[in-house]
Amino acid sequence: MRNIGVLFDLDGVLIDSERLYSEFYDNIAELYDIKEEKFSLAIKGTTIEQILSRYFPEPEASADVLRRINEFEANMRYPICDGVIGFLEALRAAGIPCAVVTSSSDNKMQRLYAQLPHFADYFDAIITGADVTRSKPDPQGYMLAAERIGRRPADCYVFEDSLSGIEAGVASGAVVIGLTTTLPEERLKGKAHKLIDGFAGFGIDDMLSVTRD
Repeated sequence: MRNIGVLFDLDGVLIDSERLYSEFYDNIAELYDIKEEKFSLAIKGTTIEQILSRYFPEPEASADVLRRINEFEANMRYPICDGVIGFLEALRAAGIPCAVVTSSSDNKMQRLYAQLPHFADYFDAIITGADVTRSKPDPQGYMLAAERIGRRPADCYVFEDSLSGIEAGVASGAVVIGLTTTLPEERLKGKAHKLIDGFAGFGIDDMLSVTRD
């Protein structure tokens, strides 16, 4: 297998959680009368700290929203998307290193590991919001992940489901495969190098057939 690596976003790509997050954040936006259109999509790919500082700068509001986020994440489930484990096992069998690149907090990741104790074993690196200073669409997270797994970004494949994440992957120089799990196909068309509807029935040869052309 050639010298490649694979980099994954988390929510909506590996974990089937985007619908729950969208409902939660849209409810928050309604509660605080946030005027941002489609708030849950506008904040996708940004860290909790950035969300609080931009939309809830007042200390009382920031503390309340953070409390709500922590309660929500403490009680939510983290189901793995269909086909993900089979694809990860195929990558591991082929000796292809891979990493997760997420804006999620370390607290959330610890809860995820508690529910899915073997999840982290599939990855050679996991980049969280605490590891970067610039969130997606900046490519910093993907550049760092490629470095951590010993690959050039140009030799990596990125799997993303959001516009900001796809933009970050493309900016890093990677081949980007978009998943239509969160946004409809028409919103992502022309943004990624290929679109798929999930990992069920998707294999390494399918990935390798995707090019930048």
